[in-house]
Amino acid sequence: MTLNLTDYRNRSLGCWMGKNIGGTIGAPMEWIRQMNDVSFYTQDYNGEPLPNDDLDLQLLWLIAMEEKGIDIDASTLGEYWLLYITPHWVEYGNAKTNMRSGLMPPLSGMINNPHQHSNGAWIRSEIWACIAPGHPAFAAKYAYEDAVVDHGNGEGTNAAMFCAALESAAFAESDTYKLIDIGLSYIPEDCGTAKAVKCVIDSYKSGKTWQEARHELYEKHRGHYWAYFGISDEERAKGFADGEIGWDAPLNIGIIIIGWLYGKGDFGDSMCITVNCGEDTDCTAATLGSIFGIIHGFDAIPKKWIEPIGRGIQTMCLNHGELGTTPGSPGQIPTNIDNLAERVEKIMKQVAARHFPHMELTENASTDLSGMKTDKPSMIPAPGPKFSFPFYDIYVDYVNSPYIKSGEMKNVKIIIKNNYKINESINIKVYADKKWIVTPSKTGKIFAQGTTEVQLGFQHKKVIPGGINRFVLEMTTDGKHSVMLVPIALLNGDLQ
Repeated sequence: MTLNLTDYRNRSLGCWMGKNIGGTIGAPMEWIRQMNDVSFYTQDYNGEPLPNDDLDLQLLWLIAMEEKGIDIDASTLGEYWLLYITPHWVEYGNAKTNMRSGLMPPLSGMINNPHQHSNGAWIRSEIWACIAPGHPAFAAKYAYEDAVVDHGNGEGTNAAMFCAALESAAFAESDTYKLIDIGLSYIPEDCGTAKAVKCVIDSYKSGKTWQEARHELYEKHRGHYWAYFGISDEERAKGFADGEIGWDAPLNIGIIIIGWLYGKGDFGDSMCITVNCGEDTDCTAATLGSIFGIIHGFDAIPKKWIEPIGRGIQTMCLNHGELGTTPGSPGQIPTNIDNLAERVEKIMKQVAARHFPHMELTENASTDLSGMKTDKPSMIPAPGPKFSFPFYDIYVDYVNSPYIKSGEMKNVKIIIKNNYKINESINIKVYADKKWIVTPSKTGKIFAQGTTEVQLGFQHKKVIPGGINRFVLEMTTDGKHSVMLVPIALLNGDLQ
């Protein structure tokens, strides 16, 4: 496999340019449920794009990898989230509240979060594609670690993996249906996102207009966002004024597919059809713009769409003070797509050196990723936080909820996955205050072969103290010096 770096740079620039264009054209109509009538930008932007959280969070993930390395996981991304992401709205805010309460990902995206099926994660999928070009399994795995922070195991995570996988594959494949199939292969066949995508494809193949395809999509897959500024009378007359709160990812992913299929490879038509479908218009157009840019490259984007907004980057959701951005000093945040693409390429080269030794990076040969593998990432759908050690992955499953009430026994399942070829006995010890009862015991030994499960019960002898109660699970293996420490956090549920 070969990756021509000149070709890669053209596609990466196209990705970020398409992102900025789509976000800017769609922003003025964001979250209005109506049919729009857009044929170009609706106002003069004086050479600057509009800021957009779609891009902001990806800039932060770039910084996180530059500082902490490429083996980034949900826990580390969550730490950066708390430090640098300023909004408190919907899933962003719910995830931050959960993490500040002591809940780690994916619980941070699952608990008290009706917006885990919304759009916050798939809109930030491009960076994972660009650091793993032609390797959708890796892009999907990165997207998973990202998305579970604020979406847990919801549709938001399915949508993020779908987008990241197909965007990564787009560096090697240009056929629309093949790319969609690759994206779908990484998510459950019966999930809401997959159903919405298939709904649009069926409408297109049956000869319906894009307006008819939109109507079909809204009839079957609409949600109802918490902050609509308005729903048009026409939409109310169609019966589209209701829907499940936070059920946004399936509908909006479907809208992207409408713009992609009915745009028929024309950049402007694709952007405008997408925005004219309404809903989360800046996000849908931005993602489709990125897909177009990866497939066709920067050079294929018409100049009339580039010139009004230029190549700069504007941000709205990042803590500039903490990221060293002051007047006259750009600090750590990329200020234009050229700098962004250059820095992403450096991370891509690190990922390639570590994980893709079969892929030659060259300036002298054409890109040939025909050997692209589309194997699904090997990972347990995490029911709770994951803790990785040299030979083991440990999952803490809180069994529906991390809340515990006085007088009740709270069960917690520990899933131990031995990733090495040698089976071992593991000594387990639970560190808990003497006022806590731990069943079946606070100590014991298990045989670890493949995947092993241990169920622990926690109960307080009197009234549960405080808002959060922490325990430590210590695991050691006979004859080894290493110690695996896993935290367990139970929230006081007496007022639930």
